[in-house]
Amino acid sequence: EEEGGQSGGSSGINAEYGGIDTPFANAFRRILLAEVPTMAVEEVFINNNTSVMQDEVLAHRLGLLPINVDPRLFEMKKKGDKVTERNTLRFRLKVRCKRNKKAPSDTTNPDELYLNSKVYTRTIEWEPIGDQKNWIPGGVRFTEDDILVNVLRPGQELDMVLDAVKGIGSDHAKFSPVATASYRLMPEIQLLQPFRGHLAEKLKECFSPGVIEIVDGEAVVKCARLDTGSREVLRHSELADKVKLLKVRDHFIFTIESTGALDPLDLMREAIRILKEKCKVYRKELDVLTT
Repeated sequence: EEEGGQSGGSSGINAEYGGIDTPFANAFRRILLAEVPTMAVEEVFINNNTSVMQDEVLAHRLGLLPINVDPRLFEMKKKGDKVTERNTLRFRLKVRCKRNKKAPSDTTNPDELYLNSKVYTRTIEWEPIGDQKNWIPGGVRFTEDDILVNVLRPGQELDMVLDAVKGIGSDHAKFSPVATASYRLMPEIQLLQPFRGHLAEKLKECFSPGVIEIVDGEAVVKCARLDTGSREVLRHSELADKVKLLKVRDHFIFTIESTGALDPLDLMREAIRILKEKCKVYRKELDVLTT
């Protein structure tokens, strides 16, 4: 069972997987963090940078900007490979800060006094290489238009070319496709006796909203999944020995938040595909050893 929602340029889901062992669940988590590829800025060719931010710091900051493009459309660029439309995305950042001649005379707000005083991701333009405009659906952009890149003052300018390539998180964290990838065991709550009246109300208050409901005057477990494991019920002597708090050992709840390059469900499918490929490699190695 899976459920999810989206907001802005990134999205997140909670997904349940039952009947698997902990090593498999942890393998999915590690693959999501380190082995599902994305595109990220790898090289920055700086023509001019007169801002207060050093070249190295600015280049590092640009590399961490998440790019909203499907990495499955691209090939890995190996050392020594030439730039092609299949292994590189190119961007241009060219902006100069000027005084705003139309600014109110009594203002001290930099946003009114200056033009282009704040450099956002929307200022960075994609420059298609070869025929990219035709085979990349929807074009290329950063996941959010309002990520602050740098701050300028009159006379300062930025002029640089950015090359993005395909990579994985084990090489550098900027390639990791997830902001969060974690899992927890499904909670199980057992009521060892009926709870009615004030005890039912007290039991309900010990858990997160929606976990315990009162039906026909009696407390019942409505949705154990919503339990956060607070153990509040164990603090009350009249309840502690009448309730069992357990975990389902082979039922996992995954939380996956994408940086925006791929939908979280696609990320999980990619993780499963990568794990299958790893299993095929190991099976071939085992076949060789046993023959």
